[in-house]
Amino acid sequence: MSLETNHNLYCCFSAKGSDVGSLLLKTDVGVTYSYADAHRQSSQIACGLTRLGLKPGDRVTVQVEKSVQALWLYLACLRAGLVFQPLNPAYQAGELHYFLTDAAPKLVVCANHNEPLFDKFAKELGIPNVLTLDADGSGTLMKLAECCPPEFNTVHRDPDDLAALLYSSGTTGQPKGIMLTHRNLFENTKTLVDAWSFAEQDRLLHALPIFHVHGLFVAIGCAMMSGASMCWLAKFDIGEVMRHLPECTVMMGVPTFYTRLLEVEGFSNDCCDNLRLFISGSAPLLKETFFEFEQRTGYAILERYGMTETGMNTSNPLTGERRCGTVGLPLPGIEVRAVNESGEAIGHDEIGDLQVRGANVFKGYWRKPDKTIEDFTEDGFFNTGDKCSISSDGYVTIVGREKDMIISGGLNVYPKEVELILDELDYVKESAVIGVSHGDLGEAVVAVIVPAKGAIAEPNEQVVIAAVKEQLAKFKAPKKVLFVDELPRNTMGKVQKNVLRERYAQCCDVTP
Repeated sequence: MSLETNHNLYCCFSAKGSDVGSLLLKTDVGVTYSYADAHRQSSQIACGLTRLGLKPGDRVTVQVEKSVQALWLYLACLRAGLVFQPLNPAYQAGELHYFLTDAAPKLVVCANHNEPLFDKFAKELGIPNVLTLDADGSGTLMKLAECCPPEFNTVHRDPDDLAALLYSSGTTGQPKGIMLTHRNLFENTKTLVDAWSFAEQDRLLHALPIFHVHGLFVAIGCAMMSGASMCWLAKFDIGEVMRHLPECTVMMGVPTFYTRLLEVEGFSNDCCDNLRLFISGSAPLLKETFFEFEQRTGYAILERYGMTETGMNTSNPLTGERRCGTVGLPLPGIEVRAVNESGEAIGHDEIGDLQVRGANVFKGYWRKPDKTIEDFTEDGFFNTGDKCSISSDGYVTIVGREKDMIISGGLNVYPKEVELILDELDYVKESAVIGVSHGDLGEAVVAVIVPAKGAIAEPNEQVVIAAVKEQLAKFKAPKKVLFVDELPRNTMGKVQKNVLRERYAQCCDVTP
């Protein structure tokens, strides 16, 4: 498995599954697709995109629901040397306008009902092409592909050519484009295939979204690079997961998946006879979930740690101690270290800033060279923004996030983005957004608000939540709104969010 002649990631995806009879995926309604189907369909789409005039390096913005055809589109972009830019379907107009302005794509692929909005943006921003793709596979994208031949010569790519552009939520309200290269994705995926012993005999239960690193690069990458197959579910539906779990060998999920499995009375070891591995990531796994899952099934969940900028950095071992409360050991070829505020390495079990270095680490921030320089050290380590401790035997424990990011249901929420919306409301004097423990989501978004005196409208929890949902994706909206007379501050006037988190730690204990 190498990229000696063409560093295009697709070359490694097709290497082990090129036989016509090799199963790639089976949908929740029983429709099967082979690796040959993936090759043919991605060829047709890649040909169609080049006929539109797209050239290597051009960005393709994609906001669609999960579907098999969306997977073909991702593969087609790789093959044509285009830069794939997936967006959460929950993003609203204001967010979408920013992404399009910043990424300057040559093509947008969207759901049919969103076509008028994207047509409007395209005219305003000079985007030459808008195509549609719905969850059932219909739309103008596939109509274009149907007219194209089933063979396409995969475009040559150099290791540092961009494969994908993903956007993080911004701590100051302005998301950053994260440039991921073919080398980044190849090296990280190969490392995971080896670390987790993926093989052609495996079948992965894929219930994750594919606009996110976890479902798009980790899950799909491990399956396709090893020649394995996938049980392809449109979303995480507990009934469908329980029905298909016995036919799978590996499951990847966010902690919420596992807490919901444990809520099923009949979930036990009997449901997992064929399974060899459960993997959890995208958010911290609670100790209670780890131990209850092991007690019910006999399986210790393998927790790992990664981020959009780096892919996966650490993992509990496949064979060896899966240490609860930690994210395991550095993956092969990846260096991690904990440093103090001066950038000096600290001792074992001391808390410091986590830094990583390796071929998995992204190329930099799109159109933000100064920010790129700021987030890298002189010796090439990336500052993750996470606080950690590292044990004497190398296990990494994430203890917090320097920038107060909230991970709710496996999705990132940056408080500042929500606060900017709240502070614009007439009846809000000021706000602070925090994350608190939540039995289902891992963390819940909570807004603490100081009402404005003399405001015409009275502050109301449901009205506040609705106002946020009008401007941001629903997963970013507060699950709870608390009204207070004032926010706690330190001597420098900075809001003490740690005090708020401690004070309201139990406010979302009841699962909705």
